[in-house]
Amino acid sequence: MRAVVQRVKKAQVKASGGVIGKIQKGLVVLLGIEEEDSEEDIKYMAEKICNLRIFEDDENKMNLSLLDIKGELLIVSQFTLYGDCRKGRRPNFMMAAKPEEAEEIYNKFLAECKKYIGDVKHGKFRAHMELELINDGPVTLLIDSKKNF
Repeated sequence: MRAVVQRVKKAQVKASGGVIGKIQKGLVVLLGIEEEDSEEDIKYMAEKICNLRIFEDDENKMNLSLLDIKGELLIVSQFTLYGDCRKGRRPNFMMAAKPEEAEEIYNKFLAECKKYIGDVKHGKFRAHMELELINDGPVTLLIDSKKNF
Protein backbone atom coordinates (compact mmCIF):
# COMPACT_ATOMS: atom_id res chain seq x y z
CA MET A 1 0.00 0.00 0.00
CA ARG A 2 1.30 3.42 -0.94
CA ALA A 3 0.16 6.87 0.02
CA VAL A 4 0.92 10.42 -0.92
CA VAL A 5 0.05 12.43 2.19
CA GLN A 6 -0.41 16.18 1.88
CA ARG A 7 -0.97 18.62 4.72
CA VAL A 8 -3.72 20.99 3.57
CA LYS A 9 -5.53 24.14 4.59
CA LYS A 10 -8.59 22.85 2.73
CA ALA A 11 -9.47 20.35 0.03
CA GLN A 12 -12.39 18.89 -1.88
CA VAL A 13 -12.99 16.08 -4.30
CA LYS A 14 -15.62 16.16 -7.04
CA ALA A 15 -17.22 13.36 -9.05
CA SER A 16 -20.22 13.32 -11.37
CA GLY A 17 -20.27 17.12 -11.39
CA GLY A 18 -20.59 17.64 -7.63
CA VAL A 19 -18.53 17.81 -4.45
CA ILE A 20 -18.53 14.43 -2.70
CA GLY A 21 -15.92 15.10 -0.02
CA LYS A 22 -14.69 18.33 1.52
CA ILE A 23 -12.36 19.14 4.43
CA GLN A 24 -10.73 22.09 6.12
CA LYS A 25 -7.34 21.84 7.88
CA GLY A 26 -6.05 18.30 7.79
CA LEU A 27 -4.62 15.68 5.46
CA VAL A 28 -5.35 14.54 1.93
CA VAL A 29 -4.30 10.95 1.30
CA LEU A 30 -3.93 9.60 -2.22
CA LEU A 31 -4.00 5.83 -1.69
CA GLY A 32 -2.64 3.14 -3.99
CA ILE A 33 -3.35 -0.52 -3.33
CA GLU A 34 -1.15 -3.43 -4.34
CA GLU A 35 -2.29 -7.02 -4.95
CA GLU A 36 -0.36 -8.30 -1.93
CA ASP A 37 -1.76 -5.80 0.59
CA SER A 38 -3.14 -7.34 3.77
CA GLU A 39 -4.85 -6.43 7.04
CA GLU A 40 -1.40 -5.62 8.45
CA ASP A 41 -0.81 -3.08 5.67
CA ILE A 42 -4.20 -1.49 6.33
CA LYS A 43 -3.57 -1.17 10.07
CA TYR A 44 -0.01 0.07 9.62
CA MET A 45 -0.97 2.78 7.13
CA ALA A 46 -4.01 4.01 9.09
CA GLU A 47 -2.05 4.25 12.34
CA LYS A 48 0.96 5.86 10.65
CA ILE A 49 -1.06 8.50 8.78
CA CYS A 50 -3.37 9.47 11.63
CA ASN A 51 -0.48 9.79 14.10
CA LEU A 52 2.08 11.36 11.75
CA ARG A 53 3.46 14.45 13.50
CA ILE A 54 3.49 17.00 10.67
CA PHE A 55 1.52 19.92 12.12
CA GLU A 56 3.24 22.78 13.94
CA ASP A 57 3.09 23.25 17.68
CA ASP A 58 3.35 26.61 19.49
CA GLU A 59 7.08 26.73 18.66
CA ASN A 60 6.50 26.17 14.93
CA LYS A 61 7.96 22.65 15.07
CA MET A 62 6.26 19.77 13.29
CA ASN A 63 5.29 18.03 16.49
CA LEU A 64 1.52 17.50 16.33
CA SER A 65 -0.55 14.83 14.60
CA LEU A 66 -3.90 14.99 12.88
CA LEU A 67 -5.40 13.65 16.12
CA ASP A 68 -3.70 16.35 18.20
CA ILE A 69 -5.10 19.20 16.10
CA LYS A 70 -8.48 17.50 15.59
CA GLY A 71 -7.92 17.86 11.86
CA GLU A 72 -9.89 16.35 9.02
CA LEU A 73 -9.02 13.52 6.64
CA LEU A 74 -9.83 13.14 2.93
CA ILE A 75 -8.88 9.84 1.27
CA VAL A 76 -8.89 9.34 -2.50
CA SER A 77 -8.05 6.06 -4.23
CA GLN A 78 -5.31 6.34 -6.84
CA PHE A 79 -4.12 3.17 -8.54
CA THR A 80 -1.60 5.20 -10.58
CA LEU A 81 0.69 5.25 -7.52
CA TYR A 82 1.66 1.77 -8.69
CA GLY A 83 2.49 2.93 -12.21
CA ASP A 84 5.93 1.65 -13.20
CA CYS A 85 7.55 4.11 -15.60
CA ARG A 86 11.01 2.54 -15.77
CA LYS A 87 10.56 1.08 -19.26
CA GLY A 88 9.12 2.75 -22.31
CA ARG A 89 6.76 5.69 -22.29
CA ARG A 90 3.55 4.05 -21.09
CA PRO A 91 3.27 3.22 -17.37
CA ASN A 92 2.78 -0.40 -16.40
CA PHE A 93 0.14 -0.93 -13.70
CA MET A 94 0.70 -4.66 -13.14
CA MET A 95 1.51 -4.17 -9.42
CA ALA A 96 -1.80 -2.41 -8.71
CA ALA A 97 -4.51 -4.60 -7.22
CA LYS A 98 -7.43 -5.60 -9.42
CA PRO A 99 -10.38 -3.21 -8.97
CA GLU A 100 -12.62 -5.62 -7.03
CA GLU A 101 -9.84 -6.53 -4.57
CA ALA A 102 -8.65 -2.94 -4.31
CA GLU A 103 -12.12 -1.64 -3.50
CA GLU A 104 -12.50 -4.10 -0.64
CA ILE A 105 -9.12 -3.08 0.81
CA TYR A 106 -9.91 0.61 0.26
CA ASN A 107 -13.16 0.26 2.22
CA LYS A 108 -11.35 -1.57 5.02
CA PHE A 109 -8.77 1.24 5.10
CA LEU A 110 -11.55 3.84 5.40
CA ALA A 111 -13.06 1.86 8.28
CA GLU A 112 -9.68 1.59 10.02
CA CYS A 113 -9.09 5.34 9.72
CA LYS A 114 -12.55 5.98 11.17
CA LYS A 115 -11.32 4.31 14.37
CA TYR A 116 -8.92 7.25 14.74
CA ILE A 117 -10.81 10.06 12.98
CA GLY A 118 -14.55 9.71 13.39
CA ASP A 119 -15.65 11.43 10.19
CA VAL A 120 -13.46 10.47 7.24
CA LYS A 121 -14.25 12.08 3.90
CA HIS A 122 -13.43 10.18 0.73
CA GLY A 123 -13.65 10.05 -3.03
CA LYS A 124 -15.64 7.57 -5.10
CA PHE A 125 -13.83 4.38 -5.98
CA ARG A 126 -13.26 3.84 -9.74
CA ALA A 127 -14.78 7.23 -10.60
CA HIS A 128 -13.18 10.02 -12.57
CA MET A 129 -12.55 12.67 -9.93
CA GLU A 130 -11.25 16.19 -9.63
CA LEU A 131 -9.25 17.04 -6.55
CA GLU A 132 -8.74 20.62 -5.40
CA LEU A 133 -6.48 21.44 -2.47
CA ILE A 134 -4.35 24.08 -0.88
CA ASN A 135 -1.18 22.36 0.30
CA ASP A 136 -0.02 23.90 3.58
CA GLY A 137 3.75 24.33 3.73
CA PRO A 138 3.93 22.70 1.26
CA VAL A 139 4.18 19.43 3.16
CA THR A 140 3.96 16.25 1.07
CA LEU A 141 5.17 12.82 2.19
CA LEU A 142 5.34 9.38 0.60
CA ILE A 143 4.52 6.35 2.74
CA ASP A 144 4.82 2.72 1.68
CA SER A 145 3.57 -0.09 3.91
CA LYS A 146 6.33 -2.38 2.59
CA LYS A 147 8.81 0.39 3.51
CA ASN A 148 10.28 0.49 0.00
CA PHE A 149 10.92 4.20 0.45
